[in-house]
Amino acid sequence: MLACSFLITLGSFAVLPYMSVLLHQRLGLGLGTVGAVLAVASLVQFSGGVVGAALARRIGLRATMLVALAVRTAGFAAFVPGLGSPAVAVGALFLVSCGAALYLPANKAYLVEGAKESERPKLLSASGSAFNAGIALGPPAAAPFVLTSPGVLFAGVAALFAAVGLGHALLPPVTGPAVDPAAEGTSRTGREHTGRGHTGREALPFVVTVLSVYVFMFFQHYLALYAVPRTSASFYGAVLMGYACLLVVAQPPLSEWIAGLAYRTAIRVGFGAMAAGMALIAAGGHPGIGAGAVLLCLGEIVLFLKNDLEALARSSAPPATVFGRQRLAAGIGAFASGVAGGQLYGVAEDMDLVPGFWLAVSLQSLVLPVLLMRVARRRGLSRETPDERL
Repeated sequence: MLACSFLITLGSFAVLPYMSVLLHQRLGLGLGTVGAVLAVASLVQFSGGVVGAALARRIGLRATMLVALAVRTAGFAAFVPGLGSPAVAVGALFLVSCGAALYLPANKAYLVEGAKESERPKLLSASGSAFNAGIALGPPAAAPFVLTSPGVLFAGVAALFAAVGLGHALLPPVTGPAVDPAAEGTSRTGREHTGRGHTGREALPFVVTVLSVYVFMFFQHYLALYAVPRTSASFYGAVLMGYACLLVVAQPPLSEWIAGLAYRTAIRVGFGAMAAGMALIAAGGHPGIGAGAVLLCLGEIVLFLKNDLEALARSSAPPATVFGRQRLAAGIGAFASGVAGGQLYGVAEDMDLVPGFWLAVSLQSLVLPVLLMRVARRRGLSRETPDERL
């Protein structure tokens, strides 16, 4: 599964980071249209995880992954004729996005289904490292072929996904823990459903995930616009590769420490690191941007892993359902960040105060979690007991 996770992101990120270039330069779509297409495709990819979770409940985790890989294989293959037709290319992109939406909740659920709670941090962090290794290597591996031989590139990626699909067909069926119907009202952590309070505890990781992705996607969406003119394209590429490599090597060793953190502490550490990283980026230059990226990487590692672990621990739903909801939360955060960020960056650019954009994001990273925690305390969701943190 870890090898397949690496190959999936290797193939995906050999293509997807270059979609704006292909749609605009090769197919002639306007930048406004390209932005709208990519925004909707991202929303489908994230929020469609709820559909993927529902499908997993009906047909099983392995079958859902096979369906998802078949859809993605068809999508990448459709890009070959799509290189001469904008409509076909956009349709192919949405097929790829739908496949990702179906695959990811089932993939994570397959890893943790039946595993002990103490094993989940290592499993999820190892999976994240495999995904990020593919993200790091995919773009440079595909760079020589994107504009010169895109048909060959898409055909090769489609063949890679077909092979990965065959590998998934050989996976053993997942064996989850037996469910006692008499204990239907009890969660996986042994706590009883208590109506509104229990629902609130389940909702908290969802909302924190929305905020985490909302803040993080400012960095993801707008660093290129800021960094390339102030440094160079090669430095920006090096920052992205270094960021992905740091995720790969740092996440597994930190997983047990993150799992042991109280949720309140993890929120403070994660958002604090992101706030400091955004402030350093505002300083500009190679040192500020590089150091800021390192701190943002730490914030991502802490928040993204802890949010998934808390969502699992607080819910009695199947893991695929939990991860589907988490993907929906990520989609909401990414969409909100894209909408708000474009307006905020445009205003900062018009006023010739672009560093102020990053300071504004840094301030949001500090203020929004504090407001959320106050609301949580008022609703009685932040009291810790010996077996329950935040």
